[in-house]
Amino acid sequence: MEKCSHLHNSDPNMDFPQHFRCPISMELMKDPVTICTGVTYERKNIEKWFNSYKKNTCPATMQCIDSFEMTPNHTLKRLIQAWQQNGKSKSCIPSSPAQAAKHEELISLLKTIESTPFKVSPLKKLKSVVEIGDEIKLDFKKSGGVELLVKIVVQILVECCSDFVAFRACEEAIGVLDQLPLSDEEEDCQTLQLLMKPECIKSFTIMLQRGSAEARFCIVSIFQKMARADFHWNHAIKDEGIDFFKSLLEIVSDEMCTRASSCALQVLIDILDASKKSRLQAIEAGALCTLIDLLPDSNKSKCEKIMLLIKLLCECAEGRLAFIEHGLGIAAISKKMLNVSTAATKIGVKILWLICFSHPTENVLEEMLMFGSVKKLVALLHIGGSSTTKARVIKIFKYHGNTWKRYPCFPSDIKDYLGLGYDI
Repeated sequence: MEKCSHLHNSDPNMDFPQHFRCPISMELMKDPVTICTGVTYERKNIEKWFNSYKKNTCPATMQCIDSFEMTPNHTLKRLIQAWQQNGKSKSCIPSSPAQAAKHEELISLLKTIESTPFKVSPLKKLKSVVEIGDEIKLDFKKSGGVELLVKIVVQILVECCSDFVAFRACEEAIGVLDQLPLSDEEEDCQTLQLLMKPECIKSFTIMLQRGSAEARFCIVSIFQKMARADFHWNHAIKDEGIDFFKSLLEIVSDEMCTRASSCALQVLIDILDASKKSRLQAIEAGALCTLIDLLPDSNKSKCEKIMLLIKLLCECAEGRLAFIEHGLGIAAISKKMLNVSTAATKIGVKILWLICFSHPTENVLEEMLMFGSVKKLVALLHIGGSSTTKARVIKIFKYHGNTWKRYPCFPSDIKDYLGLGYDI
């Protein structure tokens, strides 16, 4: 441990990355600059070579040069600094020739991506390298790769969104980011902090609206990992909240990409379950209207997720109002109760319970009778279920049975069971 933390002050032949050495002094570079031959040197050493020794060649290649211009190599400098910060652990040193070769390839790709305006091709190659395994992914993070990719993603905010090259580079960068594991472990905290920056979330939102199907899926996948890592969304989406939710809802409604749609539903559940403030933004973005429209034709898995989202949104007054104003909310919930799963039925009862105890209008109670909600609730009393669900059903009838008993279709045995009597 001590040995590794002092590598940069010890014998230059010590085992630290070859590409971090100045070709002249063979020491770790502090201010790397690149000359016209593409070779990088420590600034003071190459300046001495040109100015003090009056040389007009590249020390590494001995190629004659006409230009003595030096370009700061910011990427390499950042990689060296990242290596030094992580140098307190021996894991910073490649453990085998094969790993060292992969590391060299990774660093070379990062340098190319940083310097070239044509980033799509090297980004595609980077994705294939990062896919290899966990070791290379960790190396990628430690080498400043996430910072570089976030920079590319954010670039679409300053470039015209119609710039196809910048847009494609952003899509490829998102594809690489999706390869990275995210958790609340300490090693992933820096990555999460970079991804949670408002400008990064804003770029993701733009790509959700305009990106390819693959890019949109990758973004939703990244969001899902962030949510599972106990990510706090309020700060990140405070300026993009409504547009952010509109973009996610568009993915949810996309029938062509069921993977992305299912993933987006789970992201919405993770966000809304953790944040009541986010629920208000989702409601304003039209979430309830979208979810109710999707519910009738949804399969079992999607149905349970949609109903859970409706339940979360109906836990606030604004959500209940939006549900009632839709006009077909009660019909959609009634259709799914007892026809999908025990979980869907349980959630459906909770939604009706929330609607029934928020000063429902006469019209709402009539809709519950007309669209079969009351019939399904009666059936639940007969077939049983969880004690909580049954207690909610009984409570609904006790509060509103006097309204429903006026209708001839209301079962007489339920009147007796609940002690409602026959008088109107």
